[in-house]
Amino acid sequence: MSLMQSTEFWPFVLYAGIVLALVAGILGLSYILGQRHGEKATGEPFESGIVPVDFARLRFSAKFYLVAVLFVIFDMEAVFIFAWAVAFRETGWIGYGGALTFIAILVVALIYEWRVGALDWQPQERKRQTSRQL
Repeated sequence: MSLMQSTEFWPFVLYAGIVLALVAGILGLSYILGQRHGEKATGEPFESGIVPVDFARLRFSAKFYLVAVLFVIFDMEAVFIFAWAVAFRETGWIGYGGALTFIAILVVALIYEWRVGALDWQPQERKRQTSRQL
């Protein structure tokens, strides 16, 4: 490593050292100055200090995870569309066709998810009752 490269590297090392010292200082201060109490309820999963009335482990529906995955997929669509909008003039009609194809595939995927019932939030019993009423 030459002298020029090492002089360019030192500001980063200094910055990293300051950050680590600041983090260690703040953590040390909070440990020294922080309150200590041995109440049983503060060790509970919700950490609010209130004694729980029921079992703390709640079950979540898997549909929340599906919605999260769908959000990530359609959020990535927005990223690609923004990138395409920036380079719109350079890509020409070929880029326009590619963007339309990409959007069409995602719309077809959204329609498929809708038809399969992945976006329905009603419990299964309520779905059966509404389908019988129709």
